[in-house]
Amino acid sequence: MKSVALFSLFLFCVGANANSQIKGEKVEINVRELGSPGSVWPQPQHYSSTTQTYAVVAEAFQFVYSSTSHKCDLLTEAFKRYETLIYNNVATIKLKYFPRDVASIKTLEVDLMSPCEDYPSDHMKESYALDVADKASLTSDTVWGILRGLETFSQLLWASDSNQVVVNKTNIIDYPRYAFRGVMIDTARHYLPLNAILQTLDAMSYNKFNVLHWHIVDDQSFPYVSDVYPDLSIKGAYDDRTHIYTREDIAAVIEFARLRGIRVIPEFDSPGHSTSWGKGQPGLLTPCYSNGKPDGTFGPINPTLNSTYTFVKNLFGDVKQVFHDNYIHLGGDEVQFNCWQSNPNITKWMSDKNITGDYSKLEQVYIQNVIDISETIGYSYIVWQEVIDNGVKVQSDTVVEVWKNNHPDQEVAKVTAMGLRAIVSAPWYLNIISYGQDWHKYYQYDPSNFNGTAEQKALVMGGEACIWGEYVDATNLSPRLWPRASAVAERLWSAESVNDVDAAYPRLDQQRCRMIRRGIPAQPLYIGFCPHEWKNY
Repeated sequence: MKSVALFSLFLFCVGANANSQIKGEKVEINVRELGSPGSVWPQPQHYSSTTQTYAVVAEAFQFVYSSTSHKCDLLTEAFKRYETLIYNNVATIKLKYFPRDVASIKTLEVDLMSPCEDYPSDHMKESYALDVADKASLTSDTVWGILRGLETFSQLLWASDSNQVVVNKTNIIDYPRYAFRGVMIDTARHYLPLNAILQTLDAMSYNKFNVLHWHIVDDQSFPYVSDVYPDLSIKGAYDDRTHIYTREDIAAVIEFARLRGIRVIPEFDSPGHSTSWGKGQPGLLTPCYSNGKPDGTFGPINPTLNSTYTFVKNLFGDVKQVFHDNYIHLGGDEVQFNCWQSNPNITKWMSDKNITGDYSKLEQVYIQNVIDISETIGYSYIVWQEVIDNGVKVQSDTVVEVWKNNHPDQEVAKVTAMGLRAIVSAPWYLNIISYGQDWHKYYQYDPSNFNGTAEQKALVMGGEACIWGEYVDATNLSPRLWPRASAVAERLWSAESVNDVDAAYPRLDQQRCRMIRRGIPAQPLYIGFCPHEWKNY
């Protein structure tokens, strides 16, 4: 077996990366060569590069505004962050003296052509142009495009065999294929401390994700601290002192995400997945009956009581004061009807209202009320696909998340045929693990690969990688997410034609080593190593 040495500013990665095929008791090893140094992940839309290189004076390197550029604190903070990344990642390398006749780059001139926006949003623009030659420049109409361009520039830098930090002459024009590129975390099955969430946001920014979908509460626990209903966390959290998210905690997450161009969308899933809600809000859940009597157990939120909707309105009003995004995820999935069916009061209410047939009609009543409440408060909303499958009437701006993996293409076709926008997560449940390089299947799934018109395909906003928390906490969150989520990131950012796993492997291996270098504990793709990885553990 041979090893291919490749030093990169953020990688310093020697890859003995191999494919093995088992035939009987023999193992055949084919070593994959690493990609060109300074490869970018996700792959830009338009990229050209030459063998000409420029020395980069890393210890003195600076990002500077052009004379015509708009300025803002968000961008100034980004400059500091990336200058620190560059310096810290070469601090352990003895860089050789640059001869005076070697062309060098000491600055990247940044031209932000429009005033900064305060928060990323569903209509944010992220395109940018990056040119590295005798003069290095980065241009974008928006601060979000500048952020993506800074990340790309940081990945272009590498170290030559003589340990000189260099960058190739490069021209890039780049933009995302999909507007919604998310990662979903679950903080109800296992509580995730703030540092784990912030580390996830850092890794997301390295892969150009732009949405953190925060599934913050569920059956198991209610860690969200509500000002209007404090008993929800006092009685519903695993521990009301240590396993909670205060307003200050959430503000810290949102600010950290904002600085990286990442939206934070909360999910409060109901009427199912709400056992923990009932611990702090008596009368909210439906009493279940056996043999004509309450049996002491409770089912989904009771949709027949006016008090239910007063509660939801007050809670969501509280949430709206904390989370700044225009969207809330309302859930609506996996509602079990047997408890509703067992309760004679529910049955009588349905009869009085002339609601007949499947109990999904009762779910429709609840979801429709919650949708109306959300709109009154000022939220646009996302729902899981069951809401549409069960026939709830929704507004034309509803976003439907397709998560069931049996026939996701058919579901996307159905949703978009109704004129509704779709987010796809069905093929990207990264909490499910399998032996081998399962990133291949994540990389090769295309959200627009369904039987539909061009107009329907334009309604696909993008997708997200989900990491549900039944078997995931802070100890294994990052290794299970990365670099498997990186495969999703490139699928959602890069051109549709960028789909060859063999071509992607060496670049993804570099990206994994880059994340290791930056302190993200990303698991290996396959056989090989990053020479610096031992320094982080």
